[in-house]
Amino acid sequence: MANFLYSAMDKAGKVKKGRLEANSKKTATQMLKDSGLYPLEITEEGNLQKDLVIGNPVKTKDLTIFCQQFEAVLSAGISVLEALHLLREQTENKHFRKIISDLYSSVERGESLSKSMTKHPKTFPAILVNMIEAGEVSGNLEVALSRMAAHFEKEFKLQQSIKKATTYPIVVAFISLGVVILLLVVVIPTFVGMFSELGMELPLTTRMLLAMSNFVTTKWYIIIIVVLLTVGVITYYARSEVGKMSLGGFKLKVPLFGPLNTKVVASRFARTLSTLLASGLPLLEAIEVVSKVVDNHSVMKGLMDAKDQVSKGFPLSKPIEEMGVFPPMITHMVRIGEDTGQLEPILDKVADFYDTEVETAVSQLTTMLEPLIIVVLAVVVGFVVISIIQPMFQMYDGISNYS
Repeated sequence: MANFLYSAMDKAGKVKKGRLEANSKKTATQMLKDSGLYPLEITEEGNLQKDLVIGNPVKTKDLTIFCQQFEAVLSAGISVLEALHLLREQTENKHFRKIISDLYSSVERGESLSKSMTKHPKTFPAILVNMIEAGEVSGNLEVALSRMAAHFEKEFKLQQSIKKATTYPIVVAFISLGVVILLLVVVIPTFVGMFSELGMELPLTTRMLLAMSNFVTTKWYIIIIVVLLTVGVITYYARSEVGKMSLGGFKLKVPLFGPLNTKVVASRFARTLSTLLASGLPLLEAIEVVSKVVDNHSVMKGLMDAKDQVSKGFPLSKPIEEMGVFPPMITHMVRIGEDTGQLEPILDKVADFYDTEVETAVSQLTTMLEPLIIVVLAVVVGFVVISIIQPMFQMYDGISNYS
């Protein structure tokens, strides 16, 4: 018997975490399902602690290369054990090399590759484990690895698109903040003494600017405390179940980024479900795996509800439409796939379509943000310049009138 740490969702959409004792992970999964829970993550206690200590520097690109090389080596007629040995020697990522070494030891002891991967849930996602298991059962491990290589390659491109969309505004925001702080802390204080000597009534904008400069230079610790408290509260809320649900829905509706996030979710849903169905995984199990990779708690809850309805005999297109999350094209194409019996290839084409849509949305978002950020910077700098120049003009006018 072994102890397993689990994270599971009940029918109300609430995530529960705990520990249970079972002979195997499969038994633990069945025990949770018998209790009316949907397993999200089940890990043998010792292995989870190991992952937490070491961390998880294995990226999607690493998994892409791993699957590509694994498939190529197996296609050459080399056994799984020998293939793992070769991959271990060729992998540059030190952490990943240790994990592959652990896979090698487990397979050498007689365990299956898929079971060995379950010991490292932070490294090998559920979709990869399920695909490997399906490949082992069908005897087409090379095909499974080839599909996963293509899947991870497209997922990596999707991640790069998202990174491109978010990096630019974040970098510009930090630069803008730095400029504002520099003005308030360094530039403005040099004018304080001069304005004080004038003994004249300063314009409202100048008084506001001087007040902000004084607050930043003398009460900076208050700003730091407020920022830290705000970050702490937001982080705590984001980790709570209510927060995860709220933020999940917010991500899909927030201006500018909402449409992009929706297309990302649609792409991951279609790509993952297509890949799993192509491997022969039953629809109900495939939906459960998909719910774990969409990276949105609100969508995950909706997919769990969809799984319930599908288990009762309803077509997948019905609960997908009722979720109100996916674009109409997803619903229509799922319905067509169900009617024609071609759900897997249709979803694959839908995923390609939304991959392209994501790239287009990123380009459009960048185009929209550039002038918006320039306008904001112009307003801030303009406010500072006007606030400084206005009293100078008053001073020159006073000198001219005096003379």
